[in-house]
Amino acid sequence: MSRYRLMPTAAQAAALLEHCRHARFVWNLALEQWLMWRPGSRSAAPEFAERARQLTEARAQYDWLRAGPQMVQQQALRDFDQAVQRFFAASHGRPTWRKAGRRDGFRIVGKQAARVEVLSRKCARVLIPKIGWIRFRLSRRLAPAKSYRVTRDTAGRWHIAFAVRPEPVSPPGNGRAVGVDRGVVVSAALSTGELLVCPTLAPAERARLRRLQRRLARGRPGSRRRAKVKSAAAKLGMRAVDRRKDWVEQISTRLARRFDVIRVEALDVRSMTRSAKGTVSAPGRNVRQKAALNRRILGNGWGLLVTRLEEKAVGRVEKVPAAYTSQTCSQCGVRDREARESQATFRCRACGVRMNADVNAATNIAAGRAVTARGADVVISAQKREPQPFTCS
Repeated sequence: MSRYRLMPTAAQAAALLEHCRHARFVWNLALEQWLMWRPGSRSAAPEFAERARQLTEARAQYDWLRAGPQMVQQQALRDFDQAVQRFFAASHGRPTWRKAGRRDGFRIVGKQAARVEVLSRKCARVLIPKIGWIRFRLSRRLAPAKSYRVTRDTAGRWHIAFAVRPEPVSPPGNGRAVGVDRGVVVSAALSTGELLVCPTLAPAERARLRRLQRRLARGRPGSRRRAKVKSAAAKLGMRAVDRRKDWVEQISTRLARRFDVIRVEALDVRSMTRSAKGTVSAPGRNVRQKAALNRRILGNGWGLLVTRLEEKAVGRVEKVPAAYTSQTCSQCGVRDREARESQATFRCRACGVRMNADVNAATNIAAGRAVTARGADVVISAQKREPQPFTCS
């Protein structure tokens, strides 16, 4: 996926928002229809072809719906159909409602997606149905694509993402392997001894974000002042997201170019960052502490780093179990839960080696070695992930 920054005018931004409203309405209508179906019922839930026929009837009846491009609305149905298929394949969660201001966007496919012109070295334009030509920044080489998606983030910025499968990074051919240990203090520790920290907001920016969040909590819902404060807070939040994504892109490219094999821990980040609130009958414990830990895990880009590594170093990323990698000495292989003197220091009481705790864990990961519960040292066959089709989302 190649994403670029759109530069619409005020009138064009309003028209883009109208396209997003149409796509959101069709998605939510399809979701409501799907939620009414229950397993075992006499009639099956309608498929894409039936929903497209119903959409044609709705467009003929309602002028405001017919005013929008049919492709945008049909592709919203196509996206929903794909989301349902992924849900039943157990690869994604259940489709949810789309709300204004969150995940706003629409997709264009076919010949209309090819209507792109390069104006200069830094600027190009795209022809969007029923809006016209909109310029975007040409921050990288533009490759031909059969579809693209226009999105709007919480800070109000518009982007266009072309569905292009990027070329993987060529391996260096030096036979070197590296282990990557992910943490909350040190974002990524390498077995080579390097400690990498994901950039985030500066202290002054975090203080301003807290002030804005307090003002947002006191604001009257629906007021212009509250909307202005919400926009300012969203811009600060997206600044942290941009820095994290840029860091992940740089680190993943650097690792793919330096090493032939990249070994990481097999962590289920989605399960690790679930809320601890519990239910009314069984409330959770240490909810605020768990929420803070979840924010730090997500803020360090654990899942995004591995995803980009798998896309750039295709077939060269291996996942090894993370059991006891932080308690095992990388020099002598003795497992001792008391060997970790602090968050950053590991001292083996058997051989006396003293080193950074995260680097020690990364060295164990690089060796593909783990320890069983009884203390037996075993070599684990790493799990390789086959390359997946890369789609625009």
